[in-house]
Amino acid sequence: MKESPYSRFESDDLILRDELAVDRTLLANERTLLSYLRAGVSLLIAGVSIMHFSYQGWFWLIGLVCIPIGAIASIIGVSRYRRMNRSISLVRKQAKGETGKGREQKMPDL
Repeated sequence: MKESPYSRFESDDLILRDELAVDRTLLANERTLLSYLRAGVSLLIAGVSIMHFSYQGWFWLIGLVCIPIGAIASIIGVSRYRRMNRSISLVRKQAKGETGKGREQKMPDL
């Protein structure tokens, strides 16, 4: 089975710094998705615009090529986002499950 890049955190309790790092990773994952979608939409719009305003055959061909490439870029971005989000959620669930019990026992009485 392929090992996750977050598998080293599965057995250890995450401290606040690690929790914040996971939050930053979530935000970076969302930024990456948005950049893939932005590139995909840009290619779609470019393809339609080129096809609409051009009268030469080779330009029309470039427009036809841009449209599926834009759709493929969007699909790749969504699939990468979902795969990474599953990995991050798995680490977060495991950390909360383990630390929820451990922190109750480790808290000092005031």
